[in-house]
Amino acid sequence: MINYDRIVPVEKIDLLSLYGTILTIANVSYGVINSADVEGTFSVTGSGAAGNKLANQPVKSLDFVSGVTSGTVYFAASYDYEGFKVAGAAATYGAGSVEVKKDGYSLYKAVLADGAVTITAVTPM
Repeated sequence: MINYDRIVPVEKIDLLSLYGTILTIANVSYGVINSADVEGTFSVTGSGAAGNKLANQPVKSLDFVSGVTSGTVYFAASYDYEGFKVAGAAATYGAGSVEVKKDGYSLYKAVLADGAVTITAVTPM
């Protein structure tokens, strides 16, 4: 419904699905990854390059498991965000990584390359 200020509010889609729609419009192909629990514990599995992923709920922690050598995850951080792991160990963060806001809605991009995770903000800060 359009209000008197001619603003069309987002009402029929959740925010992370809207982010997915925007990625599709921007010609970014991705797969959705599901949390292992309600807290937001994620794993990127496979071997070699994992491609682009979108976390389906705010991330508490995410592990690029052993065998995954590269990959990109678009995510929002949960209020109790702990960070990333690589093969079960705390991740080393690359130069230029930003501090993640634990707000549940700001969109970030985490890129695994050469054993380090670099996090950049997608949502303007």
